[in-house]
Amino acid sequence: MKQNYNNHRKFYPPHHFIYLPLLILLEIFGVYNIWNDSGNQLIWILFSIVIFLLFYLAFMTRQHYALGLQNRMVILEFKQRYFEVFNQSPDEVAEKLRFDQIAALRFAYDDEFKELLYKALHENISGNEIKRSIKNWRADHLRI
Repeated sequence: MKQNYNNHRKFYPPHHFIYLPLLILLEIFGVYNIWNDSGNQLIWILFSIVIFLLFYLAFMTRQHYALGLQNRMVILEFKQRYFEVFNQSPDEVAEKLRFDQIAALRFAYDDEFKELLYKALHENISGNEIKRSIKNWRADHLRI
């Protein structure tokens, strides 16, 4: 499938479409039973708290580790690419950009990369504006 602005986000089906929805359903079930099973209300409260904590832990751990590592890699990729395109140290330029701008620039091929990098540095356009401006999308199928 050809990647573009509209379809560049990815999902991990077991996590996003099975595990998390199941936890949400169990949480709804637990909260419902807090009100409708007064004889076991304390058990349902504890059940709901445990399910909520499992959901929160699963969501935050996955996000924290995966995105933190990917963000570091995106920045390194930007620095390598900047060096290859301009044959100059990228550190000073990278420090002037926000992460959303750096992340968006990876979707542009070299000719658009130069133009959009200039706009990011001098006009402070957002990452979303950079992505919307790309005419020839350079796919990134590996970011989750």
